[in-house]
Amino acid sequence: MPFPTVTSTNLSRRKFALPADFEGDLNVLLIAFQRWHQRLVDTWIPFAGRLEDNYQGVRYYELPVIQRMNVLGRTFIDGGMRAGIPDRKARARTITLYVDKVAFRSALDLPGEEDIYVLLVDRQGRVLWRAQGSFTPDKGESLDAAIRDARPDEAGSVDG
Repeated sequence: MPFPTVTSTNLSRRKFALPADFEGDLNVLLIAFQRWHQRLVDTWIPFAGRLEDNYQGVRYYELPVIQRMNVLGRTFIDGGMRAGIPDRKARARTITLYVDKVAFRSALDLPGEEDIYVLLVDRQGRVLWRAQGSFTPDKGESLDAAIRDARPDEAGSVDG
């Protein structure tokens, strides 16, 4: 089940054709559907940052998923998010996806929009690991193991 092909821009206004433009060999995707999901996404950020620091070629992205809308609506929403995120690195890794949400969820077998999903995908968009909900040490250990399994040439792990 590959990550669907999606074209969008990050909050730094850089265009992406996903999954091809994910910058990591392995990419941790923090997928949110509701505005209040940001607090759940934030539980993953410290761990995801440690993954980037400890594993060469691992990147993480925040992917707010919003129903398709016109350019004016997208500009308004992205502008509001940009204003609320002063950190340049956070803006660069936040890619808002304006898509048919039902089709997007179906393509990734995501059962609903009540929670966040965390996926590990390779450069080709293959989903190698998944979790639902806020960070827990067990989920962190499982993700770390999935990265090690996908990159057997690299030693090390990340403490949750």
